[in-house]
Amino acid sequence: MSLREAANDISSELVRLRHALHREPELGLDLPRTQEKVLGALAGLPLEVTTGKRLSSVTAVLRGAVPGPTVLLRGDMDALPVAERSGAPVVSDLAGRMHACGHDLHTTMLAGAAHLLAARRDRLAGDVVFMFQPGEEGAGGAKIMIEEGVLDASGQRPVAAYALHVVSSVLPQGVFVSRAGPIMAAADRLIVTVRGAGGHGSTPHRANDPIPAACEMVTALQTMVTRGFDVFDPVVVTVGSFHAGTADNVIPDEARFEATVRSFSAAAHSRIQERILTLLDGIAAAHNLTVEADYDVSYPVTVNNAVEADFVGATVREVFDEHRYISAPQPFTGSEDFSFVCNEVPSAFVALGACPKGLDPSSAAYNHAAEAAFDDAVLPDGAALYAELAMRRLGQEALTAAG
Repeated sequence: MSLREAANDISSELVRLRHALHREPELGLDLPRTQEKVLGALAGLPLEVTTGKRLSSVTAVLRGAVPGPTVLLRGDMDALPVAERSGAPVVSDLAGRMHACGHDLHTTMLAGAAHLLAARRDRLAGDVVFMFQPGEEGAGGAKIMIEEGVLDASGQRPVAAYALHVVSSVLPQGVFVSRAGPIMAAADRLIVTVRGAGGHGSTPHRANDPIPAACEMVTALQTMVTRGFDVFDPVVVTVGSFHAGTADNVIPDEARFEATVRSFSAAAHSRIQERILTLLDGIAAAHNLTVEADYDVSYPVTVNNAVEADFVGATVREVFDEHRYISAPQPFTGSEDFSFVCNEVPSAFVALGACPKGLDPSSAAYNHAAEAAFDDAVLPDGAALYAELAMRRLGQEALTAAG
């Protein structure tokens, strides 16, 4: 029986686990109920299981019958502070929380892969590390797990690492997408406070108004991007929050705005912070104001190793079908803390279309939306691909060693 057939045979178990996770979404690094469900799903398998100290992670190591290298498979587990309006048959039971990014599917697929591979342990030429990770949504859980030793869990560094991510729109259901090189953007957070001196709106010359300067900063950031960075190595700065003042005739003491900063290369990522801070300081000085800018370097660019990305494409085409794989012409503009793994281990990040049947992927609600819905039908294929990547990659290493 093939791994794909075996995954279809356990599809009902996968659906039950996914629904249980979806009903009780948890946020950030502390996911006790989710961790409990994962541990329950892995119970009875021949795994070496450890849990995190600073977060509710689960790391499981499957030792192959034949000694060999290690491959790592990662699934993230945390949800979002979103009130669900998906209209799906199974929805969140916790107000204001939702698995709006499909991490419940990733967790389920990874648990399914553990079952599939454990049943074929006698054919594994090496070890598999299953990385169940909290805190992907901004908390940097992957970085913490690395600090706590996930990459050395088997006793040796992985030769390769793989992660799957479902999308609720854009892609047709069941289509896998990846690419060599950058696949997800670096994401940083900018928080700016411009301070002046308040006063009466009728006599602005007696005050030092921070609002015009803050507005100038917002527009100047856009010009800085187009004039300071190569259009073929893009940077995106989006101001999503701007707050100042309490009344129409009161000049406030300060104005505050927040922005997300995206870039797609290490070179651009390394330059953008200095350029932004220099720009803000200059505008503040020109207006005789002070500025406090907190630049939070969050997630690096997620860069797929070319060999591993090609390996993923070849595996999908062989296991599923030629039409089930697309090589992305350009990166996705979201960000991922799997990037921290990519910086340490040759890795590949793969997207999987999970748009429910009957919806048009081009208009369906995207990940993070309250209306985002994901189809359980993709669970077996995700679990099968995880397992195939591990088995085939370890098999390649064994053949190389034998040759």
